[in-house]
Parts: sequence; structure tokens; C-alpha cells
Amino acid sequence: MFAEVIVELRCVESLGEVIVISGRFCMHGFVTDIGKASTENNNFRKVLYTAPHCQLVVMSLKPGEDIGKEIHRVDQFIRIEVGDGEVVMGGDNSRIHAESAFVVPSGTEHNVRNTGSGDMKLYSIYSPPQHRDGTVHATKADAERDEGDHT
Repeated sequence: MFAEVIVELRCVESLGEVIVISGRFCMHGFVTDIGKASTENNNFRKVLYTAPHCQLVVMSLKPGEDIGKEIHRVDQFIRIEVGDGEVVMGGDNSRIHAESAFVVPSGTEHNVRNTGSGDMKLYSIYSPPQHRDGTVHATKADAERDEGDHT
């Protein structure tokens, strides 16, 4: 059985800003079948786990849908579990498909688009955390309306 504690973590980023992240952190880690968690997720975005220095998020993109151009102040790893699409990083376009993985360095403009006929299922690891712990956005529109989502 995992023990959970509620903590407040203060991170000082290289840009000199102080960010406060509140949430539930399991003292001994997190275990899941990430393939199953990714493929069964029907939400645009769902935070599965937030640790002091990283965060695990699953996403589902509908055909033709994209994440939207974004630039993070964190590093990001993304793995495609199901689907076909494209990723644009720093102006370079690459085709992606099931089992593709890529890393988006901090400060790099990027976008992921589902070009397939079915939903694209993926998971992402942010380091450090990017979203509020427990965040669930059923749709991209919900995510765009949630101005306080990013830490």
C-alpha cells in the first residue's frame, strides 16, 4: 500500500520566478500499466501523477485535432501509443505513429497533430510538473478555458 502526503513544493526556476505546486505526492512512487492508461483515456488531458520533479499526463486527440502551438519552461517527453500524426518542433516537421517517442526541450515551440482517422492516444512526462495536480480536461476547449491550469 502506498502512503500519500499532501505537500507544498516551492521550485525556483532559472527565470527567477517562484512557482508553488500543491497536490498529492506518493512517497514511494507510482505504478501503472501506461499503455492501458493511455489507450483507455478519452479525455483531452488527464494528469495521472505529480511528483516533486516530474509529472505523468495522458492525452487523447480526436482526428484532425492538435495540442496547439505551445512553449513550455519545462522539458517534455511524449510517446504515441495509438495513432498517426505529426509533430512540429522549432519549425521542423516529423511524422509520428504508434510507438514513436520524442523529447521537447524547454523553450522549444511545438505542436502535435493527429492526422489519422481514429483517436491518437499518448502520454507525456513533464520535468518539472507543468499542470495542476489532478487536472482533467475532457476537451481541448475545456483546456483552453482553464487559464489557471499551468503551474
